[in-house]
Amino acid sequence: MVASKSSTTIQSLQIGCDILELVASHERPLKFNEIHEMSGITKSNLYKYLNTLTQIGLLYRDKETGLYSLGSKLVEYGMKAVNQENVIERVTPYLQEINRICKNTALLATWTHNGPVVVKLINSQQGLNIGAQIGTFLPIMSACGKVYAAFMEETSIGEWKKQQLAKLDGEQKLQLEAEIEFVRENGISFAKEPLVPSISSIALPIFNFEKRLLGVIIVVGFNETVPNQIDDPMSQYLIKTVKEISQTFGYKA
Repeated sequence: MVASKSSTTIQSLQIGCDILELVASHERPLKFNEIHEMSGITKSNLYKYLNTLTQIGLLYRDKETGLYSLGSKLVEYGMKAVNQENVIERVTPYLQEINRICKNTALLATWTHNGPVVVKLINSQQGLNIGAQIGTFLPIMSACGKVYAAFMEETSIGEWKKQQLAKLDGEQKLQLEAEIEFVRENGISFAKEPLVPSISSIALPIFNFEKRLLGVIIVVGFNETVPNQIDDPMSQYLIKTVKEISQTFGYKA
């Protein structure tokens, strides 16, 4: 099982991953000697790998039996990966419908430690520069950024928010504060030309059963095609649709 050397990989990391794969492939916890026999790693090195993997939570060692199984941190990573993919998969049909009905680009953004990032984009207007694509990080003054500032836990967004506010002057900060309060009260965010001239956006939050923010739906288009009032028919349609999306994740208002 020992990983072969390669100039393009980190051998010790590969060996650690192989150990995790070995433990994961068995339906029962494994003894140290079993891992030793199946891996072919020397006992002294295996102790180091298992101790490290256990300390960071990727493996769990039962104190009474000494048996090794997958750790809570690895399970947590897996659940996060599944949930993120599930959000994209479940929201995509709605994005397609929003794109068709609103005749504007529809996007989904999710949270990262660097701020909100576009993870899905449905665009029927090829060649239109909306200032964003998959992988684009969105600023706090964007419609999406204001939704995250309004509903994301401070412990998650504190550092990002601090960095973003440092780029604004006093008047912009006051404007942002008022707009964030509007978003909290109404569940919808508007932004005129946040990234490029002549392009505006609307953003709405997706919540789960814990009322936790899962992602943000964004509609982007030319200023004249994107409303900036909550009573506009498009705004009302989006509020209704995104509420339906949240309900599929167990959200109850």
